[in-house]
Amino acid sequence: MSGKSYLLCAAIDFGTTFSGYAFSSKHEFEQDPLKVCASSWMGGSRMTISLKTSSTVLFRPDKSFDSFGFEAEDRYSDLCCEENHKDWYYFRRFKMMLYNSKDVHRSNMLKDETGKEMPAIVVFAASIKYMKEHLMRKLEETHLGITTDDMKWVLTVPAIWDDAAKQFMREAAVKAGIEGHRLSLALEPEAASMFCKHLPVARYEGKGQREISCFKPGSKYLVLDAGGGTIDITVHEVNRNGTLRELYKANGGTWGGTTIDKAFIDFISSITGPEVMDRFRSENQEDYMDLLREFEVKKRAIGQSLDSRTTFKIPITLYETFRDVTGREIRDEVKENKLLSGKVAFAGDKMRVEPGAVKELFSETTKHIIDHLKGIFADPTASGADTVLMVGGFSESPMLRETVQEAFPDKRVIVPHEAGLAVLKGAVIFGHNDKEITARIAKYTYGLKTYKDFDPKKHPKDKMFLNENKRPTVRGCFSRLVEIGQTVSPNEPTPSKPYFPTGNTSGFTIKLYASSDKKPMFVDDPGCFPIGEVYVHCVDKYGKVGSADVSLIFGGTELKVRAVDSKTKEERIASFDFLA
Repeated sequence: MSGKSYLLCAAIDFGTTFSGYAFSSKHEFEQDPLKVCASSWMGGSRMTISLKTSSTVLFRPDKSFDSFGFEAEDRYSDLCCEENHKDWYYFRRFKMMLYNSKDVHRSNMLKDETGKEMPAIVVFAASIKYMKEHLMRKLEETHLGITTDDMKWVLTVPAIWDDAAKQFMREAAVKAGIEGHRLSLALEPEAASMFCKHLPVARYEGKGQREISCFKPGSKYLVLDAGGGTIDITVHEVNRNGTLRELYKANGGTWGGTTIDKAFIDFISSITGPEVMDRFRSENQEDYMDLLREFEVKKRAIGQSLDSRTTFKIPITLYETFRDVTGREIRDEVKENKLLSGKVAFAGDKMRVEPGAVKELFSETTKHIIDHLKGIFADPTASGADTVLMVGGFSESPMLRETVQEAFPDKRVIVPHEAGLAVLKGAVIFGHNDKEITARIAKYTYGLKTYKDFDPKKHPKDKMFLNENKRPTVRGCFSRLVEIGQTVSPNEPTPSKPYFPTGNTSGFTIKLYASSDKKPMFVDDPGCFPIGEVYVHCVDKYGKVGSADVSLIFGGTELKVRAVDSKTKEERIASFDFLA
């Protein structure tokens, strides 16, 4: 999309736990990149204003869209109270499906809270469409005449996602009504880095300091994007002209804030027993949601300095369910349990937990994160990165911040104001200037499936066959394009290779493979896996079929392909498909 063809850039941050959007005009960006307007949401039952809403979507029994966000939570809660919820489809925290699924396809199904299924792409598209339309209604109120033709859109995705998950999100956004040529994907830790680079004041530095020094040319820093579902990490170096280059390939894991929620539910389940918790959750959805909401607030105040008992409000229906299943009272169960006695006490609708047990809810997650960070800092490519920039909603957790600082006393840990909005606002900045990242690190070794002449010194004899010209040949060879760990630029395509249509077809398909090894020989070697296909249409404007020179671009947020007619040098239609 050309720089002159849009007036306003909007970003949608579709998170595991919370989602939102933000925007700024092209003029505002040129005047002040940080002048970004974020959405505001009000939770009906809580009457609180938030800059993000819950990543929750509700569909009616006929599978038509009903509501999204806090509105969906409140609507479903009302349905539960009236016992009318069982035929409705209620999805929450479903983004992780795209990371957990090893096989992402357009046909993937998604289970709601009660196990009922709908096509995943329908659920994602409905959510994106809601936020898109919410924004457009907000713009209508300004009476500036802004239409979708004036818009450029950005959708955030974790950097650790594979290419199929990214394409899935792109297709969901197109299904939601966002035109593909107006849409860019922004990698979440990169967006956060771009936002923080523009912050004018270092709140954590010495007197008179007016810039965050980690953004001086030549400096290196690690971006820790701690979201609800994933921890997304990258290491950046600032170029002389202020642009950024990636030093260490995007990495991370499923150690986001929702793992603390799970630890809390598991803790209660260890008291009540899994049968009680399962029944409580299925029969008292409203109270179960309230339990998680209550904990969401509590966990944001828990730090290493916690030295007194924490009180959690427990729904009466959980007590009743325990009584129905076991014939006993929870408080009596705890008193008689040697492992829990003294650590946990129940009184009325309150559960009081001693500090050590509360802190233990965070221990497994923070250990994963710290161990992972230690591995990165031990790598030579991260040498000199003396700053940890923590962003994302989970970074607002005192426990996580303090644990990171304690584990790395020689590092400077920076958590910007409103860390949970850094990705969202940075995505808007990325939309205005997507050339800010000049180099990235290849996550895998990428290559094409090809034929090669048989070489007895290299190739196993059982791989050899005679081709149509009776020449000894080997099929399924891995033709390497990019090596894992290699620096790649979004502006530098791989050297082009000529390809020819076979038979009477009007084009050809190239199979793209990836490997966690540096130099695989065959596409079926251990560590190799197919990631998609490239289809090239080779018919020119006169209807003639010819060959095309194909090159791939690995340095962008999405893999791209370029095909040029071998004779006329005209661009040909070429596209990736990672979801076939």
